[in-house]
Formats: sequence, structure tokens, C-alpha cells
Amino acid sequence: MFGVLAIIAFSYFAFTFLAPWQLNKDDDIVERNEQIEAAFEVEPVPAGEVFDAQGRLESGEEWARVILEGRYLAEDEVLMRNRPVDSSPAFHALTPFQLNSGEVILVNRGFKPPFEGGVPPIDTPPAGEQSIIGHARFNEQAPVSTPIEDQGYRQVYGINTEQIAEVTGTDLAEDYVQLAEGQAGEINAIPVPMLDRGSHLSYAFQWIAFGIMAPLGLGYFIWAELKERRRMRREEVELAGGTASSQQTEDPQDGETESAPMGTARTVLLENGTDSVVQAEAATSASAGARSRMLHDRYGDSQPNHSRKFVRRQRERF
Repeated sequence: MFGVLAIIAFSYFAFTFLAPWQLNKDDDIVERNEQIEAAFEVEPVPAGEVFDAQGRLESGEEWARVILEGRYLAEDEVLMRNRPVDSSPAFHALTPFQLNSGEVILVNRGFKPPFEGGVPPIDTPPAGEQSIIGHARFNEQAPVSTPIEDQGYRQVYGINTEQIAEVTGTDLAEDYVQLAEGQAGEINAIPVPMLDRGSHLSYAFQWIAFGIMAPLGLGYFIWAELKERRRMRREEVELAGGTASSQQTEDPQDGETESAPMGTARTVLLENGTDSVVQAEAATSASAGARSRMLHDRYGDSQPNHSRKFVRRQRERF
């Protein structure tokens, strides 16, 4: 019963969570790829055309290429730690950038791998007026780990502008910009994601297939088990009927043939006493041999053995 419930629960989980989860991830990747393609089909635009007054992006505007004109606030820079790039650990330099219009937008200037197990040397952003291009990105959720200060740097575990604003004391736009390659202040530009759909769609189809096959397999197992039990019951009935038939076909005179020598043996014992025991046993053995020869002559070697057939089928089953 537990196995049946487990299979039902698995199928329900596959249809309601696992398959939709992979389908949603596939939809997100398709949408991201479309936004990246659209971003490179047009020229970069001023940040004010993409960010609203609160520094928020509109839906569908992520990855748009924007132009920022102003200056870096190097004194308010923080590092993001433990964010891999191409599966390798890296530190990211997050530097506020003040636009000429007064708004401050956080800029991810790029990454550097750890140096001797610690924070690597981070290049200071250029001073003075700068014009840079980057990709508009949505803000991230606040990380669970709290910010720390280590080796002379304030460090965070995610790009959450509210948290970074509290650490630096700077009023930041809600969303941020990822610096493009070849721009002023770039360290190692974060690569733009490949326009690859991935395997999420095939994974979703696999979970759907598993959800269908699990109950079908359970149904087949139950059907096969019931079929086998019916076959065993038929064989038991056949075995019982065959045994009864064999007993009925025996010649009634066999009993007389067998009992006569036994009676003779008892008579010999009574008449001759203890000294005649050997003769009585010999007479009994002779009569048994005679009965065996009579059965062999009557039925030959082809007498049915229903028990042997039943045992053979039991062995084939297991």
C-alpha cells in the first residue's frame, strides 16, 4: 500500500511542480535571449530613457544598452564575494556612478579571481567625467548573509541596491548597470550570456513522461500479479483433480493382492512363533515386488505426475 501511495505522490509532484519548474526556467531563458538580441539590434540610449524617476526598469527592459554620463564614486565602492564567473570563484567591484542629472546608479565594473585565497587587488575607477555604456539589470533579492568588512573592503554577498545603500550611505537607484567590455573603469567585463536555450524543456518533458509511466507501470504490475495468482489457483485445482483421478483408476483387486500376503505373514507369525519372523518378512517383500510389477505392467513409465508439473511451474515463476 505504501508503494502505491508513493507512486501516486511522485506522479502528482512531477505534474504539479517538477515539470512546471523546468518549463518556467525555459520560458525565462527564452525571454532573456530575446531581450539580449533586441538590445544589440539598437544603439545604446541614455539611461533616463530606460530607468524611471525611482531608478526602476520597466518589464522587458532588462539587458537594454544604456549610456551613463557622470563620474564614479570610488569612495563608496563595495565588493561582492563568492559570485562565480564561468564556474570559477570571483570578486565583483560594485561602484556607484553619479549621473550629471544627479541620480546615482550602481555599476558592476567586472570581476577578479581571488588572490592567494583572499581579496585580489582592485583597480580604482578613473576620476573625473566619464561616459560609459552598460546593460541595464534588475535588482536582486537581499542575500541571507549580512555584509562584512575584510581586508580593507566592505563586502556583500549579492547585488541588492537597498542593502548596498545602507552599507555606503548613498541613495541608489533601485536597479543597476552591468558595465560592457572596453568601457572606462572596466576590470574584467562579465560575459553576456550565450543565446543557448539549455536543456530545461527536455527535462520538463522527461518529468511529464515519468509522471505518466509511473502509474502505468504500477497498473501493469498489479495486472501481472493478479494474472499469476489466477494461474496458480487453476493449477492447484488441476493438481487436486489429477490426484483424485489417479486414485480412482487403481484396480480394487490391488488392495486384496496386497492384503493377502500381509494376512499370510501374520498367519505365519502366529503359527510358527518367533522363529518364523524372517520367513514372514520375505513373504511381505515378495508381495510388494509383485504389486510394483503389476502397476508397471498396467501403466508403464508414462503414469502422470501432477505434482511434478506444479513444482516445475513454481520454479519457472520465481
